[in-house]
Amino acid sequence: MRVVLMGPPGAGKGTQAKYLVEKFGMVHLSSGDILRAERADGSELGEKLKSYMDAGELVPDDIVVEIMAKAIAKQDADKGLLLDGFPRTVTQAGALDKQLEQLGLPLEAVLVIEADESLLVDRITGRRSCPKCGRVYHVKNIPPVKEGICDACGAELVQREDDTEEVVRQRLAAYRKQTEPVIEYYAADGRKMIRLDGGAPLEEVAQQAAEALAS
Repeated sequence: MRVVLMGPPGAGKGTQAKYLVEKFGMVHLSSGDILRAERADGSELGEKLKSYMDAGELVPDDIVVEIMAKAIAKQDADKGLLLDGFPRTVTQAGALDKQLEQLGLPLEAVLVIEADESLLVDRITGRRSCPKCGRVYHVKNIPPVKEGICDACGAELVQREDDTEEVVRQRLAAYRKQTEPVIEYYAADGRKMIRLDGGAPLEEVAQQAAEALAS
């Protein structure tokens, strides 16, 4: 099954993606990873991508879609596919559908994790990470034994610059403006829609996702 995973920042997409990939043996395609790999590959597409990124400009939708479609075409169709972080706009979604139809690999389901904005802000602003070993904590949900200090290596924990409330609310506003219409686009054409409560315990969300995809 070829699935698109969607949801706002802080909804738990990364955790659920890891679980679903392990559960079903799916191939996980993250748009960020693919774009970076294409750029490093030095291909013609990669050079186009590099020129826009180096100039600090937005990469045109047609280039992003072509790169993603290329990556999808390389995968074993029998294993299933989980797209994460793409498409981000209705334009990208429509163009991707056309590309995948030509390949005979249409998307079959859309998995949407939803959560209240207040919960998302709390989750993200409460994150703290260790700059030395990479371990991640949360001031309320997963606090270190000693406040502000990593349990594993004793380094002082830090908050990422983009985990402040102001930046988080900007990211959520951008999601509502750009990406929520993509969900409406998929729902309107009869695609299988699976909506999950991102405020529920992670294990419960994972179980619901797995059952819905298996049905």
